[in-house]
Amino acid sequence: MDARPRYMISIAAELVGMHPQTLRIYENKGLIRPKRTAGNTRLYSEADLERLRLIQRLTNELGLNLAGVEHVLRLQDELLRMRRRLDRMEREMRQAINEVHRHYRRELVPWKPPVDLIPKH
Repeated sequence: MDARPRYMISIAAELVGMHPQTLRIYENKGLIRPKRTAGNTRLYSEADLERLRLIQRLTNELGLNLAGVEHVLRLQDELLRMRRRLDRMEREMRQAINEVHRHYRRELVPWKPPVDLIPKH
């Protein structure tokens, strides 16, 4: 998901079918955190838009209030952090195993050229 900030609030609101004031409310509640320009203009990324669409589904389709949405988003964010941590740990484990294998092959089982069993004529 693209996290580069690119849409001003009016465009972001239009893209997700919400009023700009709704986006401000969601930001005030901590449900969304758009980036800011040096002039303090809110800029929303594709990832922000997806989060806004999720909030919309949770409120409209499932009937959650904003407290429920906040809880769901917090759980989703924690799950994402855990997945990233697990991915990092798996990469580190694979690297450690590969290093052990390289060390084992190099140090414990040194390669020696085969001895000619049949003498050459």
